[in-house]
Amino acid sequence: MDYERTYARYKALVDDYLKLFCRQTKPRSLYEPLRYVVAGGGKRIRSVLVLLSCEAVGGSVQSALHAAGGIEILHNFTLVHDDIMDNARSRRGRATVHTKWDSNVAILVGDELLALAYRAVLQTQSPRIQEITKVFTQGVVEVCEGQAYDKEFETRSDVTVNDYMLMIEKKTAKMVSVSSEIGALIGEGTRASVSALRRYGGYVGRAFQIQDDLLDIVADEEKFGKAVGGDLVEGKRTFLLLEALRRAKGADKALLQAVVTNKGAPRRLIAEYRRIYYETGVIDAALRRVKQDIARAKEELNHLPPSGARATLAWFTDMLLNRTY
Repeated sequence: MDYERTYARYKALVDDYLKLFCRQTKPRSLYEPLRYVVAGGGKRIRSVLVLLSCEAVGGSVQSALHAAGGIEILHNFTLVHDDIMDNARSRRGRATVHTKWDSNVAILVGDELLALAYRAVLQTQSPRIQEITKVFTQGVVEVCEGQAYDKEFETRSDVTVNDYMLMIEKKTAKMVSVSSEIGALIGEGTRASVSALRRYGGYVGRAFQIQDDLLDIVADEEKFGKAVGGDLVEGKRTFLLLEALRRAKGADKALLQAVVTNKGAPRRLIAEYRRIYYETGVIDAALRRVKQDIARAKEELNHLPPSGARATLAWFTDMLLNRTY
């Protein structure tokens, strides 16, 4: 089975759906930047998971397309508002909405994206639509909580690895879990299969975020598409920084603490921080966590009947583990 082709085909289905769904043009001040966001591309990881999860429990891809589109629109809502809060200048190689237009426009675009996400999901024809909407809404609640924790961490000096894990479980892992769970619900999965796919998504989402943390410091810049070390420059609390702070001593610990105190690190010291990460063993520790979560995710798939979709989900987890950007 050509898994990459399957993934590309499902991603294209979502892309086509979004083009048709977001066709409104007036008022131009709202819909021009909104279409700009939706056309920004991306891996479509969450939306493809909706489709694959639905198919893995015996459902049809077409029946899950509205929900897949809704999940992707919701994801873009979070990105637009996150960019405002983080004062980010670019996203996926393009100017962010608040940079290209202004913050008021970006806030309104985010609000509209959230409403459109619900509109898309609610077009799903399913006897379990109330349960689907409840899961979707809980995802919105928790992703906002996760972002709140992330912002709180910027002003706290006592953030622990456990605090960080709670934050990414809400901000990143929850929406991946919601995607696979909603797909299973639309596909009329059994209670056991829905639970298995919910847990699968949680493990995948957590692994995905820690892998992001790793790539930011160890990736090949040419493949990564940007300079490594951005998390340190911005002073972000990541698994690597927090675990290194716990393990390091002496001058190395002082250098790490300076990232927290100064709310960031100079780019010229990125190589030195990378050395500390390797010598304290946190690169290996992060890799172990990623591999453990990927293994747990794949174990959850054993609760599903054998199928091409289940095999593609297994391939999907390995792809995330081995990605370079």
